[in-house]
Amino acid sequence: MNIRPMQAGDFSAFWPVFQAIIQAQESYAYDPQLTEDQARALWCELPQETWLAEEDGVVLGSYFIKPNAAGPGAHVCNCGYMVAPAARGKGVASALCAHSQQRGRALGFLAMQFNAVVASNTVAVALWKKLGFAEVGRVPGAYRHRSLGLVDCLIMHKWLQAPEADKPLTASAPLIARKNIEAVVSRKRKKN
Repeated sequence: MNIRPMQAGDFSAFWPVFQAIIQAQESYAYDPQLTEDQARALWCELPQETWLAEEDGVVLGSYFIKPNAAGPGAHVCNCGYMVAPAARGKGVASALCAHSQQRGRALGFLAMQFNAVVASNTVAVALWKKLGFAEVGRVPGAYRHRSLGLVDCLIMHKWLQAPEADKPLTASAPLIARKNIEAVVSRKRKKN
């Protein structure tokens, strides 16, 4: 498998993969009616880099990498991955994710975050966890799955490198459940 930067003319070969994935409405929150030009802009022009995996001239998949946010949040990157249906189960997603982490480090990102991993996509969730990503949040009913209806989306995160060698990164404090916040906020105050 060869992973290389996607060139301007490569997207047309990747387009059938992209189109099949968004029309399935199982994992990507892109409009299933996107045109090829709109898809090219989303996948190739907006991200910082876009990479293509191929073997013997056959497109296996692709990924993009970009900052997850601007300004003070630009040290965390975000990636999106698509694998051709015929190439699934052959280690393509794992190879693309490993490659994207190397690129993330090379580009100076400290962490990688996936903002909307569809919870019913159990193969992807298991792979990201196997590759060291932690589930750090869950958005209820954030994805309208074609056959399952409203499905939760997971926010997943992984540190890529520490910002300073003498100050290793630590996991953030656990999130406080809403009911615990409400219990603290709604406690009766003692009268003076």
